Amino acid sequence: MNHNTPLSHSPHPLRRLSDVRRRVLTTAQLRAQGVTTADTNEQCRPGGPWQQLLPGVFLLHPGPPTSEERLHAVLLYAARSPVPVPAAGIPAQPGAEEPHAPQPYADALITGLAALTLHGFSSAPPLLSLDKIDVLVPRLRRLRSHGCARIVRTPSLPAPAFVTGVPVAPVPRALADAVAELADAGAVRRLLTEAVRGGHCEPAAVVRELTAARLLSRPHVVDAVDSLLAEGRAIAEDRLCRMVREHGLPDPVWNVDLRLPGGPHLGGLDAYWPEQAVAVELDTRVPRQDEDALWSEYARKREVLERLGITVVYITPKKLRDTMEQQATVVRTALMASNDRDPAAYVVVLPR
Repeated sequence: MNHNTPLSHSPHPLRRLSDVRRRVLTTAQLRAQGVTTADTNEQCRPGGPWQQLLPGVFLLHPGPPTSEERLHAVLLYAARSPVPVPAAGIPAQPGAEEPHAPQPYADALITGLAALTLHGFSSAPPLLSLDKIDVLVPRLRRLRSHGCARIVRTPSLPAPAFVTGVPVAPVPRALADAVAELADAGAVRRLLTEAVRGGHCEPAAVVRELTAARLLSRPHVVDAVDSLLAEGRAIAEDRLCRMVREHGLPDPVWNVDLRLPGGPHLGGLDAYWPEQAVAVELDTRVPRQDEDALWSEYARKREVLERLGITVVYITPKKLRDTMEQQATVVRTALMASNDRDPAAYVVVLPR
């Protein structure tokens, strides 16, 4: 029996269900099709052709729901006001090949492990293996977790990502909601590591969400974050090396400390061009640190070095990832401008 077979048993002729949005419907959507509450109850009787997945959400075929149907059911349950099921998709825009169906979800995003699976995390479990699917809703919504739907609240919804048409929380938020439910230190570490190593997001964004969720008081989360920051730092350093190589910059000396001859330590640098007296330092501040104090330290170091005639360029890991060519131009400009500056003071360059 295929998913459309039960329609022949329907008390009113519903349009042919061509996709998941026509296999999973709410009470209001069924009513808009002329199906009364009594009709729905009759179809959902034991052994009947339909079944109720969640309060007010029905699956129009017998047997277990697919992972896509479960996602759709959870979103319909949590959505503020799902639109009626359409007769057909909205006409395609010029140049489009297929019609676009209207977005039926309002104020609801898939989050947690289900969202990470949709984002393509290999360390997240398959959707069908999840007993609960986390769904993010505004804090003031009057909803309770029920069945496979676990309600997660937030003061304001983040902008969604859409994966195969499903509204999904951004990776950092989905990670925080997943970690909140995980006690397995290994699972937490694998998810955080994949987030950074797989290029899904930067460590600072993850730590910001974990901090907001008050998860950094858990020892296994703190340990995983320490590994995450080390991983993120290593990736940023690798990108900096790639920037120099791929954009034709002269080779610097890497990871050095500067000192005045017989004088004090001036600070560590990720890359330094001694002939041009240009330095690059990666700005890897994260929210759990005292950002004001750390930035004051950055500013103090920059002031001291520039007083000695050394130009300091700060680059964030995110900028290295997203705008590497632009960052290379900034460094190249600083190197070229060295010809127009007075010679820098002599400093001692030591391995860091």
